Amino acid sequence: MSSMGKAVRRLKKTWLALPIGALLMGSVFMGITGIGKSLAQDSDRKVISRVEPEYPDQLKKLYIGGVVRVEVQVAPNGTVRNVKLLGGNPILGQSTMKAVKTWKYAPAAAEETMTVKWEFDPHK
Repeated sequence: MSSMGKAVRRLKKTWLALPIGALLMGSVFMGITGIGKSLAQDSDRKVISRVEPEYPDQLKKLYIGGVVRVEVQVAPNGTVRNVKLLGGNPILGQSTMKAVKTWKYAPAAAEETMTVKWEFDPHK
């Protein structure tokens, strides 16, 4: 095989490895602090009861984690009316939305929309 053919083959392997490596590294670095950790909520409204999102075993085994952001619409009586995925791994997002739909917030005078961030860490 010519040296030009070898160079093209090496370049193809490198270009294939870059996106896979970036995906894996992003998953590792995004999931640094801990599974089951609600990172932030842009509201002072307290959560009275919550169920933690399920971390799918297959993703955990592959060290795929990260931060999921969901928009939560809460009724005045504290029930969750609607949950929308804003960002993060789609599978982890589905798990987070399923759990957040069951959460109960403290009652308030009006309906409120807030963002909740949840972190999945495959190392925990």
